[in-house]
Formats: sequence, structure tokens, C-alpha cells
Amino acid sequence: MVRSARDSFAENGFTKASLRDIAVRAGITHAGLLHHFSSKDELLAAVLAERDEAEWQLGLAKVADMGELAPFIGELLRHHQKAPELMRLWIELAAAASRPEHPAHTYFVQRYGKSRENFALGMRDMSERGELHEGLDPGHAATLLQAVLNGLQLQWLLDQDLDIVGPMLAFMHLVFPQEAEEDKA
Repeated sequence: MVRSARDSFAENGFTKASLRDIAVRAGITHAGLLHHFSSKDELLAAVLAERDEAEWQLGLAKVADMGELAPFIGELLRHHQKAPELMRLWIELAAAASRPEHPAHTYFVQRYGKSRENFALGMRDMSERGELHEGLDPGHAATLLQAVLNGLQLQWLLDQDLDIVGPMLAFMHLVFPQEAEEDKA
């Protein structure tokens, strides 16, 4: 069902995708779909959660150290640019989920919290090795990283000629100046 929903959202956009179409794609009845997901918003949250989990697992496999984070994020941004509708849906749902009564509110609060916590943990390790920008708090760096990622993706949706990988890598070099020095060597 989630894959069928993802395909429908990507093809038709969230607004035009229908639960009936998603049910047909999944090979179940509309009532059967509603048994598992009470709304299209709930189904979208499941689509994005599945994508998040796949990207998280890929990151764990590819990023053994925070020093490998910048190339992975660049790769991830390029991948997101291949599916602009999913990127747009993510941003729209994240904004809507800022309301505590939204069905995806808890998911987003937990998702951002987990992400910040894990980034901050890695950045704390780098700080202890002197590889984080001097004076930059690891928690602040983790929050800034999320803000830059979200902001660049939003800007790209508004102007798809905009380079967002270059600015992301530049930001990472500011946060991890030692990595920038090693890249020059």
C-alpha cells in the first residue's frame, strides 16, 4: 500500500492522488485501504517515513564517520532532485505537521529529534578531536545542518536551476574545517 501511495503521489501530486486510485494500485478495496490508513495525510506520512528509514539505513551503511557525511548528503540531495514531487510533499507535510493536532506531528517531532541527537553525537566526537569549527556547539551544528538541508531543498523547489549541492558542501566545510583542509591536500 505504501509503495502504491508513493507512486500515486509522485505521478499525480498529493492533492490529485486519490485513496481509490491508491487502493486499486495496491490491489485492495477502498474500504480495505481505510482499514489501515484513516486519511491521505496518514498515508503520506507512512510514505515519507518509509523513505526516511531507507535513507537512514543507507546513511548508516555509507557513513562510518562524520567526515564522510558531506559526500553522502550531496549524493542524497542529488537523489531527492530526481523526485521533486516527493521533496515538495515532504516540505508541505512537515509544515502542516507543525500543528500539534496533525496526524504526523508526533512522527516529525520524533524524526527531527532523533536526527538532531545523532548528528550532535557525531559532531561531539569530531569536536573532541578538534575537527569541528572552534567554538561551535555540536547541538547547534546539528540544528543548523537540518535547517540548511531543509532550506536548500525548499529553495531548489522554487528555482530548479539553483545549485544546492555546492552550498551544502560549503556549509559542511565551514562546520568541519579540517575536512576542507584535507580535501585541498
